[in-house]
Amino acid sequence: MPGNGRIGSIFGYIMSFLGLTGPLDIIRMLIEISVVSYVVFKVIQLVRETRAIQLVKGLLFILVFSKLSQMMGLKTIAFLLQGALQIFGFGLIVLFQPELRRALEKLGSSGFKDFMIRKDSEERLRIIATIESIVQACAAFSKDYIGALIIIERETKIGDIINTGTQINALVSSELLGNIFTPKTPLHDGAVIISNNTIKAAACYLPLTQNAGLSRELGTRHRAALGITEVSDAIAVVVSEESGKISYAHNGGLTRSLTPDMLRKALSKFLLESENDRKLFTFRKVKKNEDA
Repeated sequence: MPGNGRIGSIFGYIMSFLGLTGPLDIIRMLIEISVVSYVVFKVIQLVRETRAIQLVKGLLFILVFSKLSQMMGLKTIAFLLQGALQIFGFGLIVLFQPELRRALEKLGSSGFKDFMIRKDSEERLRIIATIESIVQACAAFSKDYIGALIIIERETKIGDIINTGTQINALVSSELLGNIFTPKTPLHDGAVIISNNTIKAAACYLPLTQNAGLSRELGTRHRAALGITEVSDAIAVVVSEESGKISYAHNGGLTRSLTPDMLRKALSKFLLESENDRKLFTFRKVKKNEDA
């Protein structure tokens, strides 16, 4: 039929235009599109809600303005912008250093190992106990307006940060956290580092965030929480001494005004391996609260 012949000719033209000569070429093209799409998606995930997204916006602005300058015949401006883009290319490693470091650390982390080997039940129970201890302590801190900063180490090791504080190496408990952050005690000023369900150190010094666009109402604790999450995949939990609000920082972003249940869900999302574990943990806590 003429219609089928016309469709076939259009399809053949598209195949020749794309340089496809057979089914294998189509399969290769689909694989390439899938891989590139996945990489772009992961890059967007990596830079979203971090300083890098502002740099990307600035780069896009320069690109658009450069093209507009060329179209309008503004040769001097276009020349300067193109030179700025070339310099920017050399400066990418410096400007995106935290994000590049985080990406390489994720690439070299034990993600493949975790995909092959699931955490055993005993370890999952220890993680759940750690989450609950942190939540109970933060709820008490929020009620009494006690400032606290708790860092939970994950894949990225932060031994250099741990070494800045006082070594403890004790199991996590809400009582111990309460004693550490009690005002005017020797260890209350600084961060507590938790690794492998153990309080490794207290009164640790953290790098402050370099984000100049933060609200002025955020104090040193919040800036330190953001700082450590910009250079690692750690989770930082903060309780404000002024407002009693609970917040957590992750990947250079800050989520504020959490209830204890919201904090519990967030920590279970980051620290528990499987979706079933998270749902079961949350269900048990909700049921327990309803029974109470």
